[in-house]
Amino acid sequence: MSTWPRYPVIYEVNTWVWLQELGRNRKKPVTLANVPKKEWDAIATLGFDAVWLMGVWERSPAGIRIAMGNQNLLDGFRRALPDFTETDNVGSPYCVRSYEADQHLGGREGLAKARRELAKRGMRLILDFVPNHVAPDHPWVSEHPDYFIQGDHGDSVREPAAFIAEGGYVFACGRDPYFPAWPDVLQLNAFNDGLREAVIDTLAFIAEQCDGVRCDMAMLVMNDIFRRTWGDRAGERPDGDYWPEVIGSVRKKHPGFLFMAEAYWDLEWELQQQGFDYCYDKKLYDRLEHGPAEHVRLHLCADMAYQEKLVRFIENHDEPRAAAIFTPEQERAVVVATMTLPGALLLHEGQFEGRKVRLPVFLGRRPDEPADADLQAFHHALLDAVAGLDLRSGEWRLCERGGWPDNQSCNHLVAWCWRTGEGRCLVVVNLSPQRSQGLIQVPWDDLCRRAWRLHDVMSGDAFERDGSGMLSQGLHVDLEGWAFHFFDMQPV
Repeated sequence: MSTWPRYPVIYEVNTWVWLQELGRNRKKPVTLANVPKKEWDAIATLGFDAVWLMGVWERSPAGIRIAMGNQNLLDGFRRALPDFTETDNVGSPYCVRSYEADQHLGGREGLAKARRELAKRGMRLILDFVPNHVAPDHPWVSEHPDYFIQGDHGDSVREPAAFIAEGGYVFACGRDPYFPAWPDVLQLNAFNDGLREAVIDTLAFIAEQCDGVRCDMAMLVMNDIFRRTWGDRAGERPDGDYWPEVIGSVRKKHPGFLFMAEAYWDLEWELQQQGFDYCYDKKLYDRLEHGPAEHVRLHLCADMAYQEKLVRFIENHDEPRAAAIFTPEQERAVVVATMTLPGALLLHEGQFEGRKVRLPVFLGRRPDEPADADLQAFHHALLDAVAGLDLRSGEWRLCERGGWPDNQSCNHLVAWCWRTGEGRCLVVVNLSPQRSQGLIQVPWDDLCRRAWRLHDVMSGDAFERDGSGMLSQGLHVDLEGWAFHFFDMQPV
């Protein structure tokens, strides 16, 4: 397939759950090898550039046993799935036993078939890679114990939740430095030369089966972070950082392969410099959720070289469902904001239908929830509008906004515009529950000396405005709480 789009639109699917529901509806098992063509067609008609099949790799029986002994996890399972049974725990997709497609999902042949079906429809395939840890029954544990952070008998006695004795060795459990250890995974040593070579080989193998990877908690294996987390246990710090070495080696064989980082702690820019094509924009997500609008605007003042390599989203499998944390009006406003910004766009299966239950990734089944037909239609119409206006191939600019001495409600507004050839669009969103007014400065010098028709592609409303007035004074807008304009601008 040709090179990736500049700003790809990515659809995340919980593979196990999705196939389970397809099979239940058809009353026979469905794997990646026999997904009905109409299901691939339905995804393709929404205009996605790629599908992220989350959780295709072989799950760990050891990880399942550990999870079934964790009361906190079991309580979470039952909150999400009140009729939970032991068979619903199919294991965490981030407790990888082997980077082979799970046979339950169709194995390597089924995965290859799915990739072909996506390619027929102009879509690419993204899969997971977990650099920080593997399952306790991964082959590396017995074959290459030196690939792991190790402790001693005293560690296993003092911290039994953070160290596991296995095969005469004591292995550290995987961890994020700000949280307790994850008891179902073992920590890889990112400073070990042999591990890095094995990771390069693994990613090269993955790259033969897909078009890109989403790298779980990518910042954890950066040299500075890894040293602070593990200290002397990691051994001598390498001269080169992990990701430039790994990504550079993989791209020698697969130059068009995409790397997307799950990233936090303001390390997105550094990871971009280390080779990632795109990094999660968790900061935008947090600011859209908690506000105020000015924080969103300031975030969007960043350099374009940084912004266009961010992944915008309002939910994914690690975050609460958008419909559960936003009001219906608020959700529509933040959806418009994220879908009309530069950078990659990540949309989550179930988001369109308004699902509210955040499913633990261990579970292979989810509860039935009624679909919100209005929200689904809204998402579809917005995707059509963005694609129809060819928004994501144009030039994006943030717009200034102002108010009046006695009315500063303009601070609740954010606005930006796109120019694609002769096409022009303006987006204004009120990121507050309060009715707000303002003057939007549209930064196009050639607006003057003619009238312009502003057609709101979502509401159908249309207005005529004088270009000279818009340029000198600004475009006056008056929006109810959480309302927005998405204008297609045409000269009269």
